Amino acid sequence: MAKENSQQLRQLIAQQAARMMAEEGISDFAYAKKKAGRNFDGVDSAILPSNVEIEDELKLYNALFLSEEQPENLVNLRKNALFTMQLLEKFNPHLTGAVLDGTAGLGSETHIHLFADSLKDVEMFLLNQDIPFTSNEKSYRAMYDGKRDKKGAHRKKVPVFSLEMSSGMIKLSVFDVDEIRVSTKRAADGSNAERADIDGLMALINNDTSYAQHI
Repeated sequence: MAKENSQQLRQLIAQQAARMMAEEGISDFAYAKKKAGRNFDGVDSAILPSNVEIEDELKLYNALFLSEEQPENLVNLRKNALFTMQLLEKFNPHLTGAVLDGTAGLGSETHIHLFADSLKDVEMFLLNQDIPFTSNEKSYRAMYDGKRDKKGAHRKKVPVFSLEMSSGMIKLSVFDVDEIRVSTKRAADGSNAERADIDGLMALINNDTSYAQHI
């Protein structure tokens, strides 16, 4: 009975974390599960759901409760990502994350990887285009030279420019040119994260539009 109750609690936390990610724009699985877990007194960390469980609940939540809003919002996020990528074409932009894989919620961030000879080149480009931004860093798991984490991958901090757009936050992670061959890892399950270049994203948007016209 105790095991059954623990499993039910685990599922409830996963569902609440998924709802937060779908409706509040939270993109960090760890933050979502901890925030959801605080709604239940004395929850043991061992009961917290895995990222995969939360992602499964997120897909289900989108299908059940946001079946109209989420697909339309996703297309708009992808179109805004395409516009941004075309503007930054010289830096070989690639879309990744929830906006690419289709799990993006109503306030999700858009993640774009750039590959540049110099971080300064990207910074000066944004300044010359009068695009306001803030700068920070993000830790990525990938097969880098450096310290391995518990799952065997390496971690590297990458510079990030954040652009606050009308469609939501767009985050530009700036990698070295040669790192286009390095696959970063998905937060949900540790598998290689997919990336789409401008042509790939255009094809995806065309498929979205074609599908919508046949509904």
